Amino acid sequence: MPERLPHPKRLPDLEELLDSASVVSLPMRVKFRGIMERETLLLRGPLGWGEFCPFPEYDDDESSRWLAAALEAGWLGFPEPLRDTIPVNATVPAVSADRVPDVLARFGRVDAVKVKVAEKGQQLSDDLARVAAVRRAFPEAAIRVDANGGWDVEEAVEALGALAPYGLEYAEQPVSTITGLAEVRRRLAAAGTPVLIAADESVRKEDDPLRVAKAGAADLIVVKVAPLGGVRRALDIVEQAGLPAVVSSALDTSVGIRGGLALAAALPTLPYACGLGTVSLFASDITRDPLVADDGAIRLRDITADPGLLEQYAAPRERQDWWLDRLRRVHEVLANNQHGLFTVS
Repeated sequence: MPERLPHPKRLPDLEELLDSASVVSLPMRVKFRGIMERETLLLRGPLGWGEFCPFPEYDDDESSRWLAAALEAGWLGFPEPLRDTIPVNATVPAVSADRVPDVLARFGRVDAVKVKVAEKGQQLSDDLARVAAVRRAFPEAAIRVDANGGWDVEEAVEALGALAPYGLEYAEQPVSTITGLAEVRRRLAAAGTPVLIAADESVRKEDDPLRVAKAGAADLIVVKVAPLGGVRRALDIVEQAGLPAVVSSALDTSVGIRGGLALAAALPTLPYACGLGTVSLFASDITRDPLVADDGAIRLRDITADPGLLEQYAAPRERQDWWLDRLRRVHEVLANNQHGLFTVS
């Protein structure tokens, strides 16, 4: 594994962060996670840009890991890479089947596609139609589905049995609990349904991110830099879990995607295309040279936020105040928790 920091660095002062902060609201091309505008707070550190963008419903304790990841990017830098080109998948939100070709056209050539399923208000027939449209568009691509824990065990077994003929690479978080994942995995195996189970929320939202591996509840894990507290912490989790890993994003701008690429570049092996192509879901980014896929991959490079775009997409004043207040609270949590990458002494 790549070399870790030998000693924690000093936590940046709150005033330093406030002075460097920019809050933007970026329009989405399609609805994703129920939103058409993605708000995020960007921080400019001595070593580059960091992104602090926990979703509004996340509490301050959970959000402190997102801040640690942003500070790692801007104030510590990333581990040395082992590769400079990262394969990525296309992402298809829970759109109607007739919109799938338009969504996929933004990604160009890809070897893997992630399809959102189990959307509230939709039926299994909608999922089947969406996956079928992806398979028609890319007959040879690997297709993985992501339910975000939206099914119960019975629904997951039924749905994955129906989706399996499309040649699924794996199913991501079909149910919400670790015990449920283990049960779905057991029942699929008993039925001879060849679908691997990937854990996402059961890794990044658990107090013990290794619990899913200890329970034998998944065949692979999905790791995201921001929710796990940074690239180095994510590397440790992958090493300890002993399972294949897929690096994915948290609906980040190119600044956050840069952290995901750093993680993918530092992993000893990279068996799956990464879910880091989501900048294509934005109508605009905060850089003139966004990290989007070219021929199914993204080359590793640094990103600089464009002052004009930061001004153009600046969030309304009340939203800026909301994010800056959140930064103040979460910085205090990080200082009190003594995160492994930083110290207040």
